Amino acid sequence: MKDSPFIYGTTVSVQSFTNRETETQKLKSNLLNGINTTLISPRRWGKSSLVEKVIADINKKEPKIKTVLIDLFAVGSEAEFLEHYAREVIKASSSKWQEWMNSGKDFFSKLIPKLSIGIDPANDFNLSFDWDELKKNSDEVLNLPEIIAKKKGVKFIICLDEFQNLSSFNGYLIFEKKLRACWQRQKSVTYCLFGSKRHMMTEIFNNSSKPFYRFGDIMLLPKIETKKWITFICKSFEGAGKHIDEKTAEYIPMLMKNHSWYVQQLAHYTWNYTQKRATKTELITALNELINANSPLYQKEVEYISSTQLNFLKAVAKNETRFTSVAVMQKHLLGTPRNVLKNKIILINNDIIHDIDGKFEFVDPAFELWFKWIYFKEPYNVLM
Repeated sequence: MKDSPFIYGTTVSVQSFTNRETETQKLKSNLLNGINTTLISPRRWGKSSLVEKVIADINKKEPKIKTVLIDLFAVGSEAEFLEHYAREVIKASSSKWQEWMNSGKDFFSKLIPKLSIGIDPANDFNLSFDWDELKKNSDEVLNLPEIIAKKKGVKFIICLDEFQNLSSFNGYLIFEKKLRACWQRQKSVTYCLFGSKRHMMTEIFNNSSKPFYRFGDIMLLPKIETKKWITFICKSFEGAGKHIDEKTAEYIPMLMKNHSWYVQQLAHYTWNYTQKRATKTELITALNELINANSPLYQKEVEYISSTQLNFLKAVAKNETRFTSVAVMQKHLLGTPRNVLKNKIILINNDIIHDIDGKFEFVDPAFELWFKWIYFKEPYNVLM
């Protein structure tokens, strides 16, 4: 039996990557031309997959460009970031571990790194600094890729995922200014900064009072169009020895509101239930499985919000727009206009809802389907 052609829960492979031609070309052009780029979109819309695709393309064709991709999700302090940053820059600078050891000693004038290599150098190369010295001389780490690039005659592209996590560091406001001051002067290093907290990324890069305001180009990643999803789903079924007609395939992005993660997940479940030809029967079974699999998470989601926040979600589910009007506040028991504003901000900051073209939507389309069934008995397959 062939493997499923649909990937979710991780960044997708080149084969499963679909229909981001315009964004791929723009991001690649920006990075190759030295334009710092911030990528902003809601979580699970495919930012990481897009960046990985672009970096893979650059690695194949541009030997004089060294690329670094760092996920900051688990990085919890400034020291941890600086050590991780230095380690990955050094590793990217050469394919030989012997040069990593030399680079760790040759490219610092004030800092003395502690270096070690295990049986598997690629995974066991470690670097650390004395924190007191690192705090005084952090510029040496932040400028490391520029120094290496000039000495080796190369360029660096550095991609930082979950960039907004840096704002949780103690003393971040000072560190943020230092990052901008160092990075904006570099001529041989280009940065791609992205993250899954859309509102936080927007605040960092689109607020004129913040250091990273106008740091570079801002790309707002849109949803993939329904037509492109239909083509991708149909071709993927055929390539894996099964069939789905265009009309049935269309329901998948329609139900999941073109959300990349969930379109891939629902397409996978449908493919998995299909023997030869997918019909509405397989699709409905797949949709039920998807909702049921996530129900415990959704139940916990609503348990942790207040009653007025829950009422605000109900108003969003009913497509209300004028939340502070007397009629809407009374109908949905939203409280005062101040309550409405407060709850809206909380739900946005918790990534439960977001503003799309002036209208509030659930960030998670499967959660929305579950929510409408639980509170309004609206069936999952109402769109089919």
